[in-house]
Amino acid sequence: MESVTDKFLRYIVVDTRSSEESNTVPTTKKQLNLGKKLVQELKQIGIENANLDENGYVMAFLAGNTNKKVPAVGFISHMDTSPEISGENVKPNIVTNYDGSDIVLNSDKNIVLSTKDFPEIKNYIGETIITTDGNTLLGADDKAGVAEIMTAVEYLVNHPEIKHGDIKIGFTPDEEVGKGPDYFDVKKFNAEFAYTIDGGQIGELEFENFNAASAKVKIKGRNVHPGYAKNKMINSMLIAAELIGMLPKNEVPEATEGHEGFYHLISINGGVEETELYYIIRDFDSDNFEKRKKFMLDSMKLLNKKYGSGVVSIDVKDQYRNMKEKIEHVKYVVDIAYEAIKQSSVEPEIVPIRGGTDGARLSFMGLPTPNIFTGGHNFHGRYEYIPVFAMEKAVEVIINIVELISKM
Repeated sequence: MESVTDKFLRYIVVDTRSSEESNTVPTTKKQLNLGKKLVQELKQIGIENANLDENGYVMAFLAGNTNKKVPAVGFISHMDTSPEISGENVKPNIVTNYDGSDIVLNSDKNIVLSTKDFPEIKNYIGETIITTDGNTLLGADDKAGVAEIMTAVEYLVNHPEIKHGDIKIGFTPDEEVGKGPDYFDVKKFNAEFAYTIDGGQIGELEFENFNAASAKVKIKGRNVHPGYAKNKMINSMLIAAELIGMLPKNEVPEATEGHEGFYHLISINGGVEETELYYIIRDFDSDNFEKRKKFMLDSMKLLNKKYGSGVVSIDVKDQYRNMKEKIEHVKYVVDIAYEAIKQSSVEPEIVPIRGGTDGARLSFMGLPTPNIFTGGHNFHGRYEYIPVFAMEKAVEVIINIVELISKM
């Protein structure tokens, strides 16, 4: 049987970068290349029902082999990688028996995975670690999850002595651009509950995430020759700076952690005549989330009162909600995962997702879906890495979940 590492190394060389600018489904057709590969592999191991639909979703199921009626469980990962950095021509670097020192990713560009900047890497002294070559992301988010599910399923096919109910398999496109569940057919998937294998470091288990919204800000200025601009010019960039200054300075990603929310300025582009800003708003608490959105709109009103009606406009749109409210009443699905992690000799750590996941929206679509670790670190960038043993433990956890459910 092919190891989880071998599968992972094969998947990451397939460029599946999604796009925030595209309106196609999926947002990039190259995601279908991995989808086709996965369907082929699933059929090769004996799962003939595997299919890739026109929207880029892979679905398959492994029929139960027990006479006992147990819930059907799903395992889901996404195939795309972040648009923030290239996922093309990924060249992994395998560090065996890591010694605890800095890892030079790219000597020509002086790109170093340093223990000073990323001290948690010292937790993996003596282990095998897979890193990037400094030019691209690695793709552990979430091809590690894909590889872990594929490995676990192949193991179960080859070991029929392990009793289990129906196991549903789902691989989605476009998670990184917030569109993963857009065309996910929950009815067709037909699971009672599911788990996304899309978390971070080993041991993590998550069933709550941010409430999320975007805020697109447009500021209209008035350009006049600077030599004759007194009482006439309205510099939209300065109004933008004023708006930025009105938001709480310590409620930004780089100053928050745990359950703390934030306003995050993603981009700014403009000149005297017009400036556009793009914010995301995040909070775990629904009341605080509503207050944050209102605060931005109240700031707009104050600026329009000062500079004139319509100078500042803000379009706030909800993106996803905290899945905790949908999972709390079926908390046993979290308890199963918690026990499965313990049985793999890993200490479970229940933490909030400081971001989003397919499972958030799927939970609101009627499929409760907590999130389990893949083992990776530093997603979405050139300093991404993953310890091999963490991937192996994730495979164990999936198998443990299946066995625990068979005993329900």
